[in-house]
Order: sequence, then structure tokens, then C-alpha cells
Amino acid sequence: MNAAAMLVQPSQMSVSAKVFAFGVMCVGMFVALLDIQIVSASLRDIGGGLSAGNDETTWVQTSYLIAEIIVIPLSGWLTRMMSTRWLFAVSAAGFTLTSLLCGLAWNIQSMILFRALQGFLGGSMIPTVFTTAFAFFENKQRVIAASTIGAIASLAPTLGPTVGGWITDHYSWHWLFFINLVPGIFITLAVPRLVRIDLPDWSLIRRADYAGILFMSLFLGCLEYTLEEGPRWDWLGDPVIAATAWISGIAGLLFVWRSLTIAEPVVDLRALKDRNFALGCFFSFVTGIGIFATIYLTPLFLGRVRGLSALQIGLAVFSTGVFQILSIPLYAWLTKRLDLRWIMMIGLALFALSMWQFAPLTHDWGWAELLVPQALRGMAQQLAVPPTVTLTLGSLAPARLKFASGLFNLMRNLGGAIGIALCATLLNDRTNLHFMRLADHLNAGNGTMLEALRALGDGMGAQFGDVLQGQAAALRQLWQLTYREALTMSFADAFLAVMVCFVIATLMVPLMRKITPPKAPSADAH
Repeated sequence: MNAAAMLVQPSQMSVSAKVFAFGVMCVGMFVALLDIQIVSASLRDIGGGLSAGNDETTWVQTSYLIAEIIVIPLSGWLTRMMSTRWLFAVSAAGFTLTSLLCGLAWNIQSMILFRALQGFLGGSMIPTVFTTAFAFFENKQRVIAASTIGAIASLAPTLGPTVGGWITDHYSWHWLFFINLVPGIFITLAVPRLVRIDLPDWSLIRRADYAGILFMSLFLGCLEYTLEEGPRWDWLGDPVIAATAWISGIAGLLFVWRSLTIAEPVVDLRALKDRNFALGCFFSFVTGIGIFATIYLTPLFLGRVRGLSALQIGLAVFSTGVFQILSIPLYAWLTKRLDLRWIMMIGLALFALSMWQFAPLTHDWGWAELLVPQALRGMAQQLAVPPTVTLTLGSLAPARLKFASGLFNLMRNLGGAIGIALCATLLNDRTNLHFMRLADHLNAGNGTMLEALRALGDGMGAQFGDVLQGQAAALRQLWQLTYREALTMSFADAFLAVMVCFVIATLMVPLMRKITPPKAPSADAH
């Protein structure tokens, strides 16, 4: 009775109180999403500081993603069990503590463990913000709230490499994690006081579908591992990758069967019967491919082809975030004049156009050449993601929303994982193909190449004082130039593959229905 008396229904809160509480939760969501990519431009520095090789260092990012992708769909069940405020507070506290531990990591093994815990404990902050926004706000306010969380969902990962590169260059990689401490402590203390909209139901611990949780964890965890490691280990040619792929497939089928046959599943797959929700999950999946694949490809191109530092990479990709922020007033203006479906369609089409702008990519592209395609991508993210959030979740009843938001967010992260894996495989396969095609032209019948190689060999021979050594050095340089051009061409191919995904998504937008709010709150609505 005392606990129930402490509840404050959203309708009883002032607008300023709801906005402040929502803003605090958005900060938590922002830092959780930022940390997905904040290490991407600084992996070499982290590996050097912890005396780790490249294969080990990639797990600093992989372990976070695996843990986060498992906990996100569980957030609906966890919210009902712990209540919104205590789940968010515990998630923020755990994220803050593990951030401190990551900064203090003494070797690569401890770093990987703490990053996994950071992703698992902090992941619940992301979908919880979505459900709270729809509980707090209605009508036009809901559109603004959805726009805010949609902007954060695409902006935070985009800014990750820039923020991480700047911090690493000016301070050290340790501060990639220490910067979370102040906002984390503030959120942990503030949310329990500001968000008191529901009560915990601890009886769910006894009624939980633990078999479903196990199947889902095996399915998503093994799938993420397969997608992350597959491109580097020849996919099913590696016995470990083959095993995790089989485990993921079998566990996935068992998870779907369990979710559709049990009365209280941990993830409500039945929500996919709603056309808007099913299509919205597809659009979330595609935008996940676009956001995360381009964040993966652009810094990788600038590092491997251009040889830029972490800070230089961060500054080169910064324009995407700037233009997304600048597009917020445009989005607000369009929402008053156009149906959200057509705004989303414009955003998806703009994203496809931005990927097309990467087609003429060459090895000497820098921030100036990247400006236009990245500006278009920034605008596209602002026009595509917020409408997707509103159209997908806006018509669901609060009881279903808690479960559905986890699935919706999972699709974005899953799209990102699959997009990155496919791009990595594409880079590897297309680089080999382009290299062989270029090498076919570098033969004894190519007089221009032979003359250039002879001149280069003579110059290096004079430098080394040995003709044979000079010729060997000239051949090595020719190989490096050929490989660089092949790699550059494969990056252009990867961007065009992402473009195809967005062309398909753009054509599917007319299938979405105009949303109508739920007619009446459900029995367990806030």
C-alpha cells in the first residue's frame, strides 16, 4: 500500500517534470549507445596499452555487442519485474561501475570481461527510454519525444569514433571509460526520484520462462559471435564458427517455438502480427545496417587506405553528426506538413543517395570529399529514424509496448551486426577479386608499367647500392599500390551494397499504415 501510494502517474506530473525526467533517461541512453563505437577509432591504442594483438583487441568491441544484444530484448520482462525506475537505476549503476573497471583494466582479458559486463548491465537503458517516452507523452509531444530518441539512436553511434578519437589523442584511452562516471552517478541517483510510474512484480522471478531466456541467449550470443568472427575465420570453414552457427540456428528455432506457445514469453513475438510493427522492425533493421555499417566502413577506409590517426578519423567523420543536428529543425517543420510515412520515405531515399555518392571513391579521399555524402547521411538519419520509432511503437498499448520496444531495438542492433559482418566479408572477397583483375593488366605486355617499374627499380637500386634489392623494393611498392587500389574499389562496392538495402526499404514504405493511438489503456498500463 505504501509503495502504491508513492506512484506518480504521468498524467499527474507537470510537463516540465516529465521533460526533465525524460531528459535524464536520454542521457543514459546516449552514453550506452555512444560506448558501442567510442572504442572503434582507438582499438590500436587500447591494444598497445594492454600489449594485445589485433585479434584480441577486436573483442573489446565484440564482447560489448554480444552482451548488449542479449539483454535488450529482455528489457520488457525486466521492467515488469523490477519497475522502470529501478531497472534503469540498476542498469546505470552497473554501467558506471564497469566503466570504471574498463578504465582500470590491467590486461586484455580483464578488459574483455569488463566490456561484456558493461554492455550487459547498461543495455537495458536503451529500450526503457522508448517505453517511458510513450508513457509520458501523447499526441504532438509524443512525436517530439520519438524524434529525440530517434535522433539519439542514430547520432550517438555516429559520434562515437569522433569523441573516442579526440579523447584518445588529447588524453589517453582510459578516459574513453572514465567520462561515463559523472553522468552515470547522476543518472543512478536521479532516476529513482524522478520516475515513479509503475511497481515491481517480483513474482515474475518464479513465473519466468527460463528456457526461453536460455534459448534466446544462445541464439543471439552465438549469432553475434558468428557474425563478428566469421569474416576473419573463413565462416563455416572454421570449426568454431560452424559450431556457433549451428547452435544459433537451433536455439533460434527453439526460441521462436517457445515464444509462440507459452502464455508469458520473455519476448512478445506475437506483436509482429501488427503490420506497422513488423514493417517498423524491418526498417529498424535496415537503418541499423546503414548506421553501423557506414560507421564501420568510413573509419576503416581512412585508417587502412589513408593511414590517418584516431583524431584525424574522428574529425573526418564528424560532419555526419553535425548535419544530423542541423536537420532537426527541418524534421520539426516537415512533421507539421507531411505524413510521417512520407518523411521516413524521404529519409530512406536520402540515405540511399548518400551511399551512391561513395561510388567514385578513390584512395586520396579525405574530409572534403566525404563532406557531401556524409552530410546527406546525417540528414537522412534524422528524417528516417524518428518517424520509424513513432510509426512502429505509437499504436501499441502500454502493456505490449514494454516487450515490443526491446524487439524493436534488437532489430536495429542485429541489423548493425549483420551489416558489419557482410561488409567485412565483401571487403575481403571483393579486394581479392579486384586485385586479381588489376594484376592481370600488370604483365609483360604492359609497356608503361615496365618502364615505370624499371625507373623505380633503378632509383631504389641507387639508394640501396644494390640493383637486385632495388628491383625487389620496386616490385613490393607495385604490389602495395595495386592492393591499395583494389581495397579502395572494394570499399566503394560495400557502400553500394548498403545503398541497395535502402532502395528496397524506400519502396516498402507505402505498405505502412497511418498510426492511430490505442483506443483504451490496457489493464496494466501506466
